[in-house]
Amino acid sequence: MSFFEELGLAQPLLKALAASGYDTPTPIQMQAIPPLLEGRDLCGIAQTGTGKTAAFALPSLHHFATNIKPRVPYGCRMLVLSPTRELAAQIAEKFRDYGKFLGLTVNCVFGGMPIFTQKKKLQAGTDILVATPGRLLDLIEQRALSLKDVEIFVLDEADQMMDLGFIHALKRIDLMLPKKRQSLFFSATMPKAIAELGNRFLNNPVRVSVTPAATTAERVDQFVTFVTQGEKQALLNYRLKDEAVERALVFTRTKHGADRVVRHLAGAGIKAAAIHGNKSQGQRTAAMQGFRHGHLKVLVATDIAARGIDVPGVSHVFNYELPNVPDQYVHRIGRTARAGADGIAVSFVSDDERGYLKDIERLTKVRLMQVGLPEGFRQLVAEMPKPVVAKREEQPRRAGGRPGAERQGQGRPGGRQGSGRARPAHGSPLMSRDGYGRDEIPVRDDRNSERRDDQRAPRADNRPNHKRGGPPISAASQGRDGDRPRNYGPKPSGVGKFKTAVKRAR
Repeated sequence: MSFFEELGLAQPLLKALAASGYDTPTPIQMQAIPPLLEGRDLCGIAQTGTGKTAAFALPSLHHFATNIKPRVPYGCRMLVLSPTRELAAQIAEKFRDYGKFLGLTVNCVFGGMPIFTQKKKLQAGTDILVATPGRLLDLIEQRALSLKDVEIFVLDEADQMMDLGFIHALKRIDLMLPKKRQSLFFSATMPKAIAELGNRFLNNPVRVSVTPAATTAERVDQFVTFVTQGEKQALLNYRLKDEAVERALVFTRTKHGADRVVRHLAGAGIKAAAIHGNKSQGQRTAAMQGFRHGHLKVLVATDIAARGIDVPGVSHVFNYELPNVPDQYVHRIGRTARAGADGIAVSFVSDDERGYLKDIERLTKVRLMQVGLPEGFRQLVAEMPKPVVAKREEQPRRAGGRPGAERQGQGRPGGRQGSGRARPAHGSPLMSRDGYGRDEIPVRDDRNSERRDDQRAPRADNRPNHKRGGPPISAASQGRDGDRPRNYGPKPSGVGKFKTAVKRAR
């Protein structure tokens, strides 16, 4: 008899576990599932990859299997909050796998997707809802969702929630939840601020710790190569062409840096894709699917994806740039050596990153093994292909015959502001959206550089909807996640404009 059978889980759950070949529990499952079946609150210290999704999914699904209730319109019985879209989608997929013989509905909502479609799916109610905080509050503000019927609440990756600035959103959500509920709280680390947040949600919880805070995976071999910043790309190209690299994750500190690495890899004939907060949800999903199914050998990501990527078979993790928050290093290299496999993590460290390396080694208590540069590397740097960038002269001209560059204040003395020199336009090959040159992007804190709009608590906005003549609209309906109404009706005719002008004159 297996551990799950001894627990007395519902037969549909045991059937789903047997179909997936899942019969050996992880340490967190052995410690967490029994008290959760008793209805206790739980505070767990565990990193991704330890099996904690099953630890809270299986007892919750057992509760629903033995306590059948009709769905309440616009309501949900279980709410799981995730800090990132990728992690939310992953959790929802696990619930569908474990509960496929129970007939329960599982919905996942996050930004970057049409909110109208999500509202329509929630009309009849849902049993399990997985969400990111920003989109959840958007749906509540638009009265498409109510939390008054929540029986089980799960807050996953609480420390990353805090890093991304969700503290005020979480406090708002806490006030909307019923007092009588079962609450589960998971975090990879438990500093004082996280513990205080947990006390807000939990009532006399069982405490489970299966992984000491900020420890690295035992099966990951960790290496470091000291290299100049200008040589990192050539070294990455060289390492990725090694046949031993089956599937690799490359981490950068900024979104612009991730895109730049992908362009250079493409120039070297290495197929890769980037995933970060500036990408549309369609692009991110396509990149994840291509990486998961083996169509892409390399995925370049920022730290926002470090906890949301659970892809088996990742043989190598390359830290193209070290994180300036040492905890993030732990989450990065945790993407390899999963499910008992071995993995390799290689960090490229320039002179200005040596301080970050010392912080990481002090935190993890692991000294990274140094690996030198390959023979003939300097020649490889000289021969490294450059990415193809569109020329400024190729920009389309407008009807008046002036090139698009002139519209942005170029070609005229002083530019738009009369500064005395021409300035490249935003979006041009030489200028990023932030107004910095591509090689002049300032280093920003990892926790702030990747805060996306869908992950911020929506702001109250009482401005009247003049476009449609309706009631005040929320920040969400103004298109923060691509949901802005596009059909504003026909434009006023000449007569309408004349009447408007007369009214104003009066």
